[in-house]
Amino acid sequence: MRRLLEEGDSGYNEMQRAMPGVSAKMLTQQLRELESDGVVSRTELVSDPPKTVVYSLTSLGRDLAPVVGALSEWGQKLTRNRHQQAD
Repeated sequence: MRRLLEEGDSGYNEMQRAMPGVSAKMLTQQLRELESDGVVSRTELVSDPPKTVVYSLTSLGRDLAPVVGALSEWGQKLTRNRHQQAD
């Protein structure tokens, strides 16, 4: 979601390259769940070949931007605190 919020529409392969620690199976599963929840839309662009799939946020997904931003800030703060405690 964060990638779609920051970068806009994205193809599956672009997302997979941007998240090297995430397996193809997990990425597909998460995208399907977000699509079924109405947060992400999936569009197939058919050209001769290949078929390209593009994901974008729906209006419901864009409504989550403040929540995703707050969670991101919280995670960064937590990481900084853990690093300070380790030093």
